[in-house]
Amino acid sequence: MVSGFPELLPGQRFVELAVLDRLRSTFELHGFAPLETPAAEPLDTLLRKGEIDKEVYVLRRLQAGDDASDSGLGLHYDLTVPFARYVLEHAGHLEFPFRRYQIQKVWRGERPQQGRYREFTQADIDIVARDTLPFHHDVEIARVMAEALAALDFLPPLTLQVNNRRLIEGFYLGIGAPHVGAVMREIDKLDKVSVDQVRALLTGVADLDEGQADVCLRLAEIRSTDTSFVDEVRALGVEHELLAQGLDELAAVIEGAAAIEGVTVEADLRIARGLDYYTGTVFETRMSGWESLGSICSGGRYDALASDGRSTYPGVGISLGVTRLLMPLFQSGELTGSRAVPSAVLVALPSEDARAASDDTAQALRRRGIAAEVAATPQKFGKQIRYAERRGIPFVWFPGAAGAPDEVKDIRSGEQHEADATTWTPPESDLRPQVIATKVDR
Repeated sequence: MVSGFPELLPGQRFVELAVLDRLRSTFELHGFAPLETPAAEPLDTLLRKGEIDKEVYVLRRLQAGDDASDSGLGLHYDLTVPFARYVLEHAGHLEFPFRRYQIQKVWRGERPQQGRYREFTQADIDIVARDTLPFHHDVEIARVMAEALAALDFLPPLTLQVNNRRLIEGFYLGIGAPHVGAVMREIDKLDKVSVDQVRALLTGVADLDEGQADVCLRLAEIRSTDTSFVDEVRALGVEHELLAQGLDELAAVIEGAAAIEGVTVEADLRIARGLDYYTGTVFETRMSGWESLGSICSGGRYDALASDGRSTYPGVGISLGVTRLLMPLFQSGELTGSRAVPSAVLVALPSEDARAASDDTAQALRRRGIAAEVAATPQKFGKQIRYAERRGIPFVWFPGAAGAPDEVKDIRSGEQHEADATTWTPPESDLRPQVIATKVDR
């Protein structure tokens, strides 16, 4: 296997597909339309923001000349940049606000390590408008992703952390910080370095005095799953119009997602997101027991996703790193599929002459949505049962001889009874591979 390019076993792939199906179902229930953009984009589009120019894979045929048609193309490293280009090119055909979800592979030339890959799958949702995007869409994005994460009930506990750039920017302006952007960038390092190191950076790189640095760190300590954070922030004695707006917006997001069970939604005032284009709500997500991965689901509001010179297209969105989320759980043995094949039934083959009849039985099951396959060779039934066991197929179907009724055997329990391929149905849990979650001590 090539380093940084994940490769899944069949049972693991079933789990990934189950995750993608649940995500897609949740997104579509909320009216998000599916979108797919090309894997390749013009380099000038990919490098417009200039943040990861060293990580872009260039698309080029082995012996292509500089004037080849694929010259100047690169593989997309996220789904936001292609989406911005898509909105500009198709704005005349879209109804705004435009709500889309996009689930695709992306490529990034990073150094491979746990949670970071050169090829990975992302699942993004965004709402984009022309010129003005009402704030209630921030609340909606948080609620939709929280519901999508809650539907992945086989994962370790997840916490969707929310903050607001207006809140922290207004706070830093209120204390008289000379370089607000620098303060944000240093506070954003709290997950990676110690509080003392961040304090030193605040008083050094960000030019804060000791008192200003201390109150910024006190702000970053505030967390709550309800709106009690508002009083905690006000108790710090800082006032600014932007701070007040940010507090109101963050409170609305927390209240809007509070009723969703299965995932924790938390106001976390240390979250800043290092990218400058975020202007309001920001999101990060941590998985219990896997905090070392960092955020597995991030995003926020950007008031200038794209502009064509006449109109600006603000948006709010969030991106789930599907590969980043699943691969560590696969590698640790915490997550797998209940079987490695889709087949719920192996139709036994009494003899080669009986293959047509066994094929007819399998087809009758398939017509009713039951995955079935016919034994490859007419071995003794005991060997055919062992073949099903090795493949993880739960049921073996025995065609009746000389007019006798067919029988089906649950090879796990040993229970066997008469059955008709036009009416028999296995338990719901056996119809397709299930996700198996196992707690592993680390």
